[in-house]
Amino acid sequence: QEYVYNCVLKLFLVLKKNLPHWNRNDQKKTKVKKKTSNPQFNETFFFEVTRSSSYTKKSQFQVEEEDIEKLEVRVDLWNNGNLVQDIFLGEIKVPVKVLRNDSFQAWYLLQPRENGNKSSKTDDLGSLRLNICYTEDCVFPSEYYAPLRNLLLKSSDIQPISASAAYILCEVCRDKYDAVLPLVRLLLHHHKLVPFVAAVAELDLKDTQEANTIFRGNSLATRCVDEMMKIVGKHYLKVTLKPVIDEICESPKPCEIDPIKLREGDNVETNMENLRYYVDKVFREIVRSSISCPTLMCDVFYSLRHLAAKRFPNDPHVQYSAVSSFVFLRFFAVAVVSPHTFHLRPHHPDAQTSRTLTLISKAIQTLGSWGSLTKSKLSSFKETFMCEFFKTFQEEKFTESVKKFLDDVSSTESKEPSGLSEPIHLKEGEMYKRAQGRTRIGKKNFKKRWFCLTSREFTYHKQQDKEPIFTIPIKNILAVEKLDESSFNKKNMFQVLHGEKPLYIQANNCVEASEWIEALCRVTRCNQKRLSFYHPSAFLNGNWLCCKATVENTVGCARCTADVPADTQIEIDGDRETERIYSLFTINMSKLQKLEEACGSIAVYQGPRKEPDDYSNFTIEDSVATFHTLKQIIDTVEKLNESHEKYQKKRSSSAEYGSEKNPIGKVS
Repeated sequence: QEYVYNCVLKLFLVLKKNLPHWNRNDQKKTKVKKKTSNPQFNETFFFEVTRSSSYTKKSQFQVEEEDIEKLEVRVDLWNNGNLVQDIFLGEIKVPVKVLRNDSFQAWYLLQPRENGNKSSKTDDLGSLRLNICYTEDCVFPSEYYAPLRNLLLKSSDIQPISASAAYILCEVCRDKYDAVLPLVRLLLHHHKLVPFVAAVAELDLKDTQEANTIFRGNSLATRCVDEMMKIVGKHYLKVTLKPVIDEICESPKPCEIDPIKLREGDNVETNMENLRYYVDKVFREIVRSSISCPTLMCDVFYSLRHLAAKRFPNDPHVQYSAVSSFVFLRFFAVAVVSPHTFHLRPHHPDAQTSRTLTLISKAIQTLGSWGSLTKSKLSSFKETFMCEFFKTFQEEKFTESVKKFLDDVSSTESKEPSGLSEPIHLKEGEMYKRAQGRTRIGKKNFKKRWFCLTSREFTYHKQQDKEPIFTIPIKNILAVEKLDESSFNKKNMFQVLHGEKPLYIQANNCVEASEWIEALCRVTRCNQKRLSFYHPSAFLNGNWLCCKATVENTVGCARCTADVPADTQIEIDGDRETERIYSLFTINMSKLQKLEEACGSIAVYQGPRKEPDDYSNFTIEDSVATFHTLKQIIDTVEKLNESHEKYQKKRSSSAEYGSEKNPIGKVS
């Protein structure tokens, strides 16, 4: 008898110590494949293995150098039990040391779990086909990468942009994703991403003939923006969508409106009301979230908006569709349909919830598409039931909300929300404030005050509903940072820097302190004179407690969390990203050389190109400039090759003669 399973794969990256116990693991899970004994998952998962002294220390699987050899990939196959507990079907274990810098695609026999029970026969458990690849980066000190890094960072200044090192990198890589991810991280780390995106977007727009297709393709510009939004927009999605996504997943209401997919007993009108409720709630959260949008995203949207208006000067709506094609279609709508991918939910939702999220995502895409609610657009819906659903939306109301939201997120200046004569009230509450100018530490220096934050000003009062004692205009706030507990021997303190003496405030608890810091950071994110450095401690008794500097107005000793709240800061190892880019150039060296030959030929004569199949798809706008950049890339990569060869030789020679790293008979 053939059993029918609802199959799901659970993947673990495991560090094994003191067998048979498992010390650490990083876990991921596939979608459920229902009603099959021969599931095909076709999903790709990445596990980032880092050492504690390198790269980011957030959300990574960290190991010590000697532990890397003990890592293994464990793949478990389970029968998804829905309401009951999942049933274990079998597992595979692949040690990382057998994968070193290689790829394995093979069938693996599923094994029983190691629990001393030998009742299961391995032949009875079936087999699983996997493609596993382990890549190891050998990162040198920063000075080794200076030539290649500088070549990449000046890409936005190269004319034309297609002759730049960053553009050529993405041209020669077979899979642009491999190149875009480290490139975006590197440019982001060195504050060069916005001008590069603007340059490649301008090139993209040259080939765009119709305004309604703007930024809809899978070009270098769109991929760069997509990766940027994934990196810097995590916290933005969390504060905007997570509460409503949690509600949908944990207390789902039936929302199916396709007559073909309705179950017996379902009421399409009730389902349509439920779907309308969810769409309204998601849409409302999005259009009210502009104040939380990271500054970098705003800067990119601002550039795209103005480039689009320049390319299509006679279309008044293109400046909005250029931004909405990213923020609605490629950011919010994608996060709604795949919340687990953006860490809004721990796992992929069940089938019914997934269908609800898909319908909501379709609605958000359409609502966010500028001018999509016209009658001509409604009649072009592939699904008749979606057309009927959208007739319940008021076109002008939603269009104006989208317009206002896009105006807010694509502006580089802090401004009042349009149509409002009064400031928006954001937060208020009672906390303790330290009297400014006092030099001694004491309880009497701290007074309980009522604080109020609006979109225009930050004030404090003796009591609620009283006139403010002191007012700080939002535009004057330079930074909002935590204050070291050692300053006044008090917990939950933060400081507001505004040009005069710092305002030191103690919240009632750590949650309240974080909420105030986040609220103040959000409302001041567009201030033009934000500080880059601050003092994490107070200035008392003639010196700063943190750095011992004796001048009160000296530059701070710690880097500010700058544009966004502290928990959204991005830690990037620029050297590691440059090493990855070097590896990509090395792999594609033959393409670089053929492209160099092509540029040389074009520079000499305008005759037919040699071997057109090898480089006919490359963009060569200026053969001389491209040739010059290619020569620099090849020379730089060859020098790095020499450094890697010397390191590998040294590593091999230092290994014990006759060991795996230095086997007998190897030519030194």
